[in-house]
Amino acid sequence: MSELLNVTVGGLLEGVAKKYPDRLAVKYTDRPFERTWKELDEETTRLAKGLLKIGIQKGDHVAIWATNYPEWLLLLFATAKIGAVLVTVNTNYKIFEVEYLLRQSDSKCLVMIEGFKDANYASIINELCPTLKDSKPGELSNPMLPFLKHVVYVGEHEHPGMYNWKELYTMGEQVTDEAYQKVNSTLTPDEVINMQYTSGTTGFPKGVMLTHFNIVNNGKCIGDCMKFTEQDKLCIPVPFFHCFGLVLAIMASVTHATAMVPIDYYQPVKVMEAIQNEECTAVHGVPTMFIAMLEHPDFKKYRFPKLRTGIMAGSPCPIKVMQQVVDLMGMTEITIAYGQTEASPVCTQTTTDDSIEIRVATVGRVLPHVQAKIVDPETGIELPPNTPGEFCAKGYNVMKGYYKMPEATAQAIDKDGWLHTGDLATVDENGYYKITGRIKDMIIRGGENIYPKEIEEFLYTHPKVKDVQVIGVPSKEYGEEVMAWIILKEGETLTEQEVKDFVKSHMARHKTPKFVKFTDSFPMTASGKIQKFKMRETAIEELNLKEAASIETA
Repeated sequence: MSELLNVTVGGLLEGVAKKYPDRLAVKYTDRPFERTWKELDEETTRLAKGLLKIGIQKGDHVAIWATNYPEWLLLLFATAKIGAVLVTVNTNYKIFEVEYLLRQSDSKCLVMIEGFKDANYASIINELCPTLKDSKPGELSNPMLPFLKHVVYVGEHEHPGMYNWKELYTMGEQVTDEAYQKVNSTLTPDEVINMQYTSGTTGFPKGVMLTHFNIVNNGKCIGDCMKFTEQDKLCIPVPFFHCFGLVLAIMASVTHATAMVPIDYYQPVKVMEAIQNEECTAVHGVPTMFIAMLEHPDFKKYRFPKLRTGIMAGSPCPIKVMQQVVDLMGMTEITIAYGQTEASPVCTQTTTDDSIEIRVATVGRVLPHVQAKIVDPETGIELPPNTPGEFCAKGYNVMKGYYKMPEATAQAIDKDGWLHTGDLATVDENGYYKITGRIKDMIIRGGENIYPKEIEEFLYTHPKVKDVQVIGVPSKEYGEEVMAWIILKEGETLTEQEVKDFVKSHMARHKTPKFVKFTDSFPMTASGKIQKFKMRETAIEELNLKEAASIETA
C-alpha cells in the first residue's frame, strides 16, 4: 500500500512539471489550447498572481460557473496556489439556484462564461446584481450577496462591471514572485481548497468542504486502480464542476502525469472523435453517456485502438452496457467506482486486475487507507457479509463538513468519524461491495423489501429496452407499488402488458411493475444522477395517487 501524499494541489502540479516538463498535460480538440506540464504550471502561477492583484486572498471563496473550458482547469490550480477555495457551480443552474449558491457559499468572486444551453449566465448575474453594469470591476456592492465583489468574464465580449479573464494575466505582472511565494508558503494540505455543492436530489444543496489532502490522495488511489502512467491519455467528457470531473478525472490524471483531453460538454460524436484522433487510452462516463455512444448511428465509423480503461460511475451500471463497452469499445480494463461527494468522492473501486465478472457485478473493494462497514440503518450495528445495510466509510477522504451547516454535518458524520452515506449495500467474504440502492429508494410493498436495481437489471435484458428506472409509488393497499419508467430503443414498440408479463415470467410476483411509463428521458442532475424523487412526483400527479401519498405521509 503506497503512502498518502502530503502535498497541496499547487505543489503537486509543480512536482509533475519538474519531472515531466515537456510532456503533454492537456489538449482540447475543439479550440487551440494545448499545454505541457511546465506550461500549465507557469500559466497557473501567472493567473494566481492576477487573483492576488484583484484582492483574492487565502481562504476567500471563488465560484466558477462554466462548462469544461480551459479556464476552468487553469482556475482550479491558480486558486489552489494561493489557498483560495474554488466553489464549483452546476452548469445547469438558473437564477434561483445560483443566487442560493453564491449567498450560501459567501463567494467573493464569480468567474463565468456567457452561458450554456438555455441559460444566459451574463443576463442572470445582471438580474441578480442590478448595479453591476454601473460598478467599477471589483467594486460590486449588493446587499443580497454581501460577499460578492468581483465578476470575471471568460469570453470575447466586454461586459460592464466585469473583469475580462485576459486582464488577470496583465494584472498578475504587477505582483512580484516574493509576494506570491509569501502566500504560497503558508499553505498546508489539510486546508479546505474546494467546495462542491451536492446535487441536491433531496432538499437544498449543501456545500461539501474538501481539502488538498482529500482530493489529491483520492485522485492518486483512483488512478492507481486504472494503472495510470505518464503514457496514458484520458478523455474527459464528464463535468469538471462535479467530483467525477474534478477528482476521478483531473486529480487522477495529475497525480500520474496522465495527459488530459477534456470535452467542453458531453456530445457523443465529439467524444468518439477525440478518443480516436488523440488515441486516448481511457475515457470516463456515466452509463447514459456510454449508452448514447453505443447506440449512435455513426458508432461503427470510429476506431479506438488504444482505449483500455476508464471509469463508469454516477449511477448503477447495467451489466449489458458494461459488456458492450468491453466488447465493442475495447475497454477491457474499465473500472467501476462508488462513492459520494462527501467522501472526496471514491470509497471503493474495481481494478484492472479484477475479472470482468467482478467488475460487472460489484463496485470493487475499499480503496487503500479507507475503512468501510455495512450497518443496520436502524441500530447502527455492523452486519455480517452478504446482509444488506447502510454503507459507511471512514478515512482521509471524508469531508471536513458541510459549509455553515453543523447539524447536517453531525447527521452525516457520526462521533467516531464514520460517514453515513444513505446507500444500501452488501459486502461479500472477499471484501467486494455491491450497491443495492438508496435507503430512500428501497420499495416496501406489503412488508416486502424490493430493491429497484434488481428489477432494472432484469429489464435491461429486454432487447427493446434502451434504458430503465424503477421507483416506488404510493399505494393505499400495499403502502407502495412498483413502477417502471422505460426508454425504448429507436423504432421499437412495447406495451405495458408485455413489460409486466416479461417481469412476471422471470421474477417474483410482487416485483412485477404495477405501472409502466414509456418516456424519452429521465429527470437528471447535471452530473448524470437520476432524480427518482422527481419521477415519483410526476407519477403521483399523472396516476392520480395524491390520496395514497397523503396516507403515506400522515
